Amino acid sequence: MLSYRHAFHAGNHADVLKHFIEVELLRYLNQKEKAWWYIDTHAGAGAYELDRGYAVQNAEFESGIARLINAPDLPPALGGYVDLVRRFNGPGPLRFYPGSPWFAAELMRDQDRMRLFELHPTDADLLAQNFEPLASQLIIDCADGFKGLRAFLPPPPRRALVLIDPPYEVKTDYRTVVSVLKDALQRFSTGTYAVWYPLLQRPECHELPKQLKELPAKAWLNVTLTVHKPALSGLGMHGSGMLVLNPPWTLKTTLEQSLPWLTQTLAQDGHARFQLETGGDA
Repeated sequence: MLSYRHAFHAGNHADVLKHFIEVELLRYLNQKEKAWWYIDTHAGAGAYELDRGYAVQNAEFESGIARLINAPDLPPALGGYVDLVRRFNGPGPLRFYPGSPWFAAELMRDQDRMRLFELHPTDADLLAQNFEPLASQLIIDCADGFKGLRAFLPPPPRRALVLIDPPYEVKTDYRTVVSVLKDALQRFSTGTYAVWYPLLQRPECHELPKQLKELPAKAWLNVTLTVHKPALSGLGMHGSGMLVLNPPWTLKTTLEQSLPWLTQTLAQDGHARFQLETGGDA
C-alpha cells in the first residue's frame, strides 16, 4: 500500500514507545566495540516537521513527545531518548521529530552500518536526501522491506537490530510479519528483532504477539502501552506494542523502571495502563 504516510502520526504515543525501546536496544549493542548493523524494513522519510504539513492535521505529537520534551522528572533511560529528540530540534521549541533511522544514525559508530527500506517513492526520496551525509555507511532501497530483508541476513558482523514496523493498513501485514520473521530466524537466529504493532479492536492485533512468542527465538519480551479506552465505534488506535525477539537482558529492568511514569504521562483517560511480559531466557 502506498497511501500510508507516517508524517500524520510523527511523535505520537506509539512513536515514543517504539523509539525509546529502539534507543535502548542500540545502546546495548554499543557496549561492545564489535560492529553492528541496523536494518529497518519500513524506514519512512527519516525526519518530520511538526509545525506544518501532515503532522499538524491531527497534531498527534501533542499527546506524545510534547508531553515529555520539557518534563522535569524524566526517568534516566527516557531522558536519554528525549535528549536525542532535543538534539534533533536544536535550541528553541519542539518543531521536528526524528524517524527511526535518525536515532540509529545518532548512535551509530564508524564501524556500524544501516540498511533502510522504504516502499513509498516520495518518502524514499526524502530518506535519501536526509541521510546523504551518511552515504558511505548505509544503503537505501525503495523497495518492500518484507521482501528485501532476507538479502541482508545474516549481516557480516553477526550483530544486528532489525526493526519491523509496517503500517498494518492491510490485514495481510500481520501474517507477513510472522512469515518474514520465521525466515529471518532461520538465516540469523541470534539477531535482535523488534516488531511494533498497533492496539486496535481487531483480532489480528491480538493474534500477532501470540504467534511471535511461538517463533524459535531464544527469548522474547512483549510490552504494550494503552493510553485511553477503546472507542465504542471500534475505530482508532488506543495504544501500541513492541515485541522484541532475543532482547538484551537489561531491557526488562529498564522498562519496569520507566513504564509507570511513561504511562501516567501519556495517559488520555483513566484506562491508561501498560503490560510487560517475557519468555524463554529473557
